[in-house]
Amino acid sequence: MGGLTFEGALKNISHIQLEFIKEVLEKRGYNDRVVHIEAVGAAGDNFIANVKRITVDGENGPFKMIAKIAPQNENVRMATQTQVLFGNEHHMYTVVLPKYQQLEEEAEIPNDDRFRFAECYGSSTQVPHEVILLEDLLVPGFKMLDRFTSLSDECIRSTLKNFAKFHALSFTLKNKQPETFNSLKSKLFDMWSHMDSSADIYFGKLEAGAEQLVEGEERKNIIRGAIGKALSMARKIAQVESGSKYFVIQQGDSWTNNIMFRYDGENLVESVLIDYQISKETSPVCDIQYMIFNCTDHKTRLKYFNEWLDYYHAELEKRLTNFGLKIENVYPREQFDADMKKYSGMMLGLSTILASVLTMNSEDAGKMKETMESTSPDELPANNEVEDYNVEHTIKFKTRLEGLIDSYLEFNLI
Repeated sequence: MGGLTFEGALKNISHIQLEFIKEVLEKRGYNDRVVHIEAVGAAGDNFIANVKRITVDGENGPFKMIAKIAPQNENVRMATQTQVLFGNEHHMYTVVLPKYQQLEEEAEIPNDDRFRFAECYGSSTQVPHEVILLEDLLVPGFKMLDRFTSLSDECIRSTLKNFAKFHALSFTLKNKQPETFNSLKSKLFDMWSHMDSSADIYFGKLEAGAEQLVEGEERKNIIRGAIGKALSMARKIAQVESGSKYFVIQQGDSWTNNIMFRYDGENLVESVLIDYQISKETSPVCDIQYMIFNCTDHKTRLKYFNEWLDYYHAELEKRLTNFGLKIENVYPREQFDADMKKYSGMMLGLSTILASVLTMNSEDAGKMKETMESTSPDELPANNEVEDYNVEHTIKFKTRLEGLIDSYLEFNLI
């Protein structure tokens, strides 16, 4: 047998991407073996990358890793800004997160209290053949939960603890090594502030459809203009507020499928964030609102929302203390509360966009991907009609939208 042989779900993987995967495996000592590749998840589980599980047998059992494969289709690449989003994730896994690891080691943070992320085995940014190879978190027992079911209180608290660790590392680097922090954050691309005119048209049609869908004049008034205002504010933040004392590098895309959980029987042990393609510099509350409003329903939020905010800020204080920083000087509670209100309009608009996508079933998501492959980004707006949604999707979208608006009203965020 000569060299590595690939079999399985090879569709959507270019020869160059396969060669990179081969190089990474060979460097890890795997030669003259069969490498099995299988697709991960259904359409709707992954919107930017084609995700594959790679398995190769070794002397001590199988070695598994997850490959995030960039699409080569030019329409899809343009519509999803593939090049810059893969560039973001490459930068996070190869530079930012290793730097955070170094900070934790220097502060002698116990291993079981450090920020957990998937190990990166290799990453290539060769256009249009980008690929990122990551630890398969199924191996240590993590799993993904149902994206159509609200996350529980314990799941939200576990994720908030992760954000407290993640944001504390950002604040620590910013306070102790400001030049390094500025260099790292400058290499992250802000997707939301760079939407072009075709995106404005696309989202305008989505917003109009959402307004028709929700019931009650108050809700309609709130949703009217919400997406446009969100994109406008995203541009303003990038231009005017960049470098704010209270900004951190955010994870950026913490919906249910981008968080994995590990249980011991019925007991939740830990969680881990798994996607950094939309990471950028912004307020910590953007991560908090994005996660809470895209991973829970209105009923759950009514019960726990204020407790979650208290919990996050207390955890952030604890993590900052580990690095010799005082929260009163770094991110006091009154600033956190003010920011929750300040950025809520933007986050409501972004959550409206997300709601239209996250409520799709696998079949509809697959059709959307097919449309993106065959349609230029300039023509996509014509395919974005809320009236075209099936009944199940329409009901889920309507319920999520109304829950979003009702929550923002209940918590005096708008």
